Formats: sequence, structure tokens, C-alpha cells
Amino acid sequence: MIKSMTGYGLGTFTDTRASISIEVKSLNSKFMDLNLRLPRQFNEKEHEIRNLITDRLERGKVSVTIDYQPTGKQEVRLSYNKELFKAYYHELVKLADSVVSPTYEALFQIALNSPDVIVGQGREELDHTLWEQVTRLLDDTLSRCDQFRISEGKSLGFKLSEYIDHIESGLREVEQLDPKRVERVRARIKSGITDFFGEAGFDANRLEQEIIYYIEKLDIHEERVRLQTHLTYFRKLLAEPASNGRKLGFLAQEIGREINTIGSKANDADIQRQVVRMKEELEKIKEQLNNVL
Repeated sequence: MIKSMTGYGLGTFTDTRASISIEVKSLNSKFMDLNLRLPRQFNEKEHEIRNLITDRLERGKVSVTIDYQPTGKQEVRLSYNKELFKAYYHELVKLADSVVSPTYEALFQIALNSPDVIVGQGREELDHTLWEQVTRLLDDTLSRCDQFRISEGKSLGFKLSEYIDHIESGLREVEQLDPKRVERVRARIKSGITDFFGEAGFDANRLEQEIIYYIEKLDIHEERVRLQTHLTYFRKLLAEPASNGRKLGFLAQEIGREINTIGSKANDADIQRQVVRMKEELEKIKEQLNNVL
């Protein structure tokens, strides 16, 4: 079973304390590229949230947004040093009077923003039970995203199996063409020698040795066997419980190497057409593997 790196999940939760919405999006990437947007109430939990997301989604360009809206009655959490504020304000009034300023309207805001006037910064403690609900909601939303990936992965798996079938079909054609190619090579070498030297102008044993030498250089039996082995292993990886995107990517490179070697050694137009066909299917596989986890 393989998974796509494309996924989406949305989860919501509302009670008397807050309304929370979590949205998870993922696209393909070679590594975990996480963009996390949190309300300030959850800043202290950022590391924990990142670890949870990474453990569940493993890899991809992932965007997670957690929206938090309080629903209960809100309390003012700021406190002020009133005496210090008055001191600042009176000093500012004196300065304004010294330059005969016509208005005091801006002095209030200046005094309010002066150092140490605002004592409490309104830090809101994260409710433990609410955080437990958030983690459950996040876990559920990540599961939905993962199910989306599994569903997309099934479609990818069907396509990849189809492309492997096409490559295997091309390999069967090559296996049927290969004996005829060997005979043509043998006949071509012998005909060329005969035309050049005449029937009695060469050593038949020496000619046979030369023919064997060139045919061995052009032999593609080992490449055919290795290619079939790679295709069989590719199917096995597709059927495994884990998604093996990286392994499949490495294996696709090995498949390409064997196809290229067959093409370069065969020196035959009919086989070369099958090689081109197999390369086309392999390029489709590589394109799809970019989105496999």
C-alpha cells in the first residue's frame, strides 16, 4: 500500500469555553516542510504540536492552521500602575503648559504607554482540559488527512502497476526479438567476412571465435534478467503495508539503468523501439513517484 503526499483534513470543536478549528493541508516534498500557524494561547505547546504532526505525516509540504475563538465571558487581564500613570501625565501636562500647547488630547495615550505603567501583559493560562481536547482534535484531523493520503495513494498504485505492466510487456517483446537479433548479427558478420575474403580466404574456426566474441559483447541476457527482477520487486514494494516512496524512487533508477544498457548493447532497431516504449513508461513512473510518501 502506498500513500500520496497530497492530503487534507479539517476538524472543529466548540464548547462553553472556546471554538477551535484545525485545518491540515499537505503537498509533495522531499522532506518535512511544516508551516504552523498557532494562536498565542498555544505558543508554549508549539514544540509538542510539531512533533505530533511530524510523527503522523512523516514527509511533505505541510500547512497546519489552528484557529481559537473564546466563546465564554472574557475578563480584563491587564493591570495598571495608576500612581505612576498620574505622575507621567502630570509631568506631560507641565511640559505642554511650558510651550503653551493648545491641547492635552495626546498626553493620555503617551502616559499610558510610558514604561512600567502597564503591569500585567494579559498572559492567558492554557486550560489543561481544553488542551487535551485540542490534542484529540489535532490527532483526529491528522487522521483525516492521512486517510485522504491513503485514498489518493490507491489511485497512484493502480497507475504505477499499469506502467510496470507496460514495461514488462516491452521486456517480453525484447526477449522474443533477441534470438533473431543474434542470428542477424552472426549472419551479418559472416557475410561481410565472406564478401571481403571469399569462401576460402579465411579460417572458419577463427571466424566463429570472432562471432562469439562480438555476440558476447552485445549479449543482453543479464540485463533482461535484472530488469525482470527489479520489476518484480517493484510490485512487491507496492503491495507492502508501508509506503515505500524512497525505495521505489531508487528502484526506478535501477530500472532505467537496465533499460538504457539494453538499448545501447542491442544495436537493433526493433529492440530499440521497445526500449523507447519502456523509457516512456518509466518517465511516467518517476513523475508519479514525486508524490508518493
